Amino acid sequence: MTETPRGRASRQRIVAAAAALIRERGVAATSLDDAIERDGVSKSQLYLYFEGRAALLREVILHNAELVLDAQEPHLGSLESWKAIRAWLDALVQLQVAAGSRGGCPVGALVGQLAEADDETRNVLAGAFARWEEPLRRGLRSMRQHGKLARRADTGRLATATLATIQGRLVLTQSRRDHNQLAVAVEAAYA
Repeated sequence: MTETPRGRASRQRIVAAAAALIRERGVAATSLDDAIERDGVSKSQLYLYFEGRAALLREVILHNAELVLDAQEPHLGSLESWKAIRAWLDALVQLQVAAGSRGGCPVGALVGQLAEADDETRNVLAGAFARWEEPLRRGLRSMRQHGKLARRADTGRLATATLATIQGRLVLTQSRRDHNQLAVAVEAAYA
């Protein structure tokens, strides 16, 4: 199906409405009818864009990944120095301060709810994390090439460990409503 600009806008509106509901209630407590009601579209219009709930949920994952990446955009493009990496990590903490330590990671929060749903959904989640991890991996590789990081450093493992540390601490930040939990991760990741 070829979408018109108006159709793309409608599709994005439905995804944004579903994403907002899921942030408020969780996946299990959000139905297609809830998304229809929130956005004010008809059931037939929703099914024009999505073959079912699983397809809509995969689009929510992609939508949330864009939110995460857009919020970090000023930093993700140039993680090629320790100063740039530190600024990115500090910006992550500031995002949690601004959010009142609520909500956790918009992508990470969906893993426990959706990763076992089906392989396609799990792959969309994995792809979202890969997109987030890649700028750090690239920056670390550049730093290694320029002698700012030990030649033997495994940049892939460092990037994965950094993202895993951030994700774990985002869970603690959310559950404890304390952005300092993420600040601990920033210190550990930077070290």
